Amino acid sequence: MEIEEPAVELRTSYHESLERIEAHVQSMGAAAGDLFGKAVRCVVNGDIGLAKRVVNGDDVIDEYYLRTEQRILRLFALQTPVASDLRLLTSLLHVNLHLERVGDMAVNLAKMTQLSADLPRADRVIQHLEEMGGIAQKMLAAAMDAFDRRDIDLARSLPAMDEPIDRLNRGMLEEVLKIADDKRMLEWGIRMHVVSRQIERVGDHAVDIAEQVAFLLTGKFVEFTDASHPELEAPLLE
Repeated sequence: MEIEEPAVELRTSYHESLERIEAHVQSMGAAAGDLFGKAVRCVVNGDIGLAKRVVNGDDVIDEYYLRTEQRILRLFALQTPVASDLRLLTSLLHVNLHLERVGDMAVNLAKMTQLSADLPRADRVIQHLEEMGGIAQKMLAAAMDAFDRRDIDLARSLPAMDEPIDRLNRGMLEEVLKIADDKRMLEWGIRMHVVSRQIERVGDHAVDIAEQVAFLLTGKFVEFTDASHPELEAPLLE
């Protein structure tokens, strides 16, 4: 009995570390969702001050990302995770990366707002972007909630939630072409088309997080949709 107690204590500490890491990732999800919501608002309102705060706010997301990665790698180094814990750790690594990318998308929206400050705007395009952004933010929250509650049914609902974003994104070019007669308006429209693509990617990242929920619960990774577009993963702006 005396020999087993240290092992039990070590295992308890190990699971407490797992719980802290997952809680940290959930906090990161809330922070990334909040930053993205602010980015959408700065696009919709043309708010340059808010755009600057969004750009600066990405440092917080990056700090979350680095700390989470370090904690997971440390746990791998010090422990030998069993199969279920191994799935959780690898899923958390994936979710951590997707959330970091959402922060990058938020920064891209903010930078496009800054670059477009002196250009005319089209209300219909703004309405479409606002609608897309609202859905994407809800999707991200739903994906993180599904992960937290281990809710595979909620996770599997994410692709259907993503359909309106994809539809609005596909129609964005048509909206931009409607304002092509005005050169400065067209310039703004092209930049908003980039914004649309970035918002669409946030929806895809939410679907990807939901896929990790299914992997965590079933042990099998299956893509819900063909949502990944690796060529758009990197930030568009420096």
